[in-house]
Amino acid sequence: MGILAHTITSFFAAAGFAVLFNAPRKSLIPCGVVGMLGWLVYIGLIEVNFLAVPATVIASIVVGICSRVCAETFKMPILIFYVAGIIPLVPGGVAYNAMRSFIESDYFDGVELAAEVMILSGGIAIGLMFSEVMNQLWRKIVRSA
Repeated sequence: MGILAHTITSFFAAAGFAVLFNAPRKSLIPCGVVGMLGWLVYIGLIEVNFLAVPATVIASIVVGICSRVCAETFKMPILIFYVAGIIPLVPGGVAYNAMRSFIESDYFDGVELAAEVMILSGGIAIGLMFSEVMNQLWRKIVRSA
């Protein structure tokens, strides 16, 4: 899939979930942009042979930083941008394949895929947490200077 297709689909995935979560209208485009940037970082890292977990963590950090900037710029809660922006990174396809493997009695593949889902989900959480830690450190440095 080309970069243009990745850009468009990730934007609409994030913006679409913002609509589903009843985000304010003026936040829909920024939510789409946050999700798109996170996904483009992920895809870019995968293209240069990063493993999926480190790519997910780094992309989640980007989503966290962009969410913070959007929250401050648009004077809205950061959660609006976190939730919509992280949607393209959620390993839904892998989770589907894990459940499908269990249903087809392929337990070895099912457990392997389920473990991958848990690790990728943990990577998302770690990335968002790390971006918030970086934000707190930055604010502390700026205040003390």
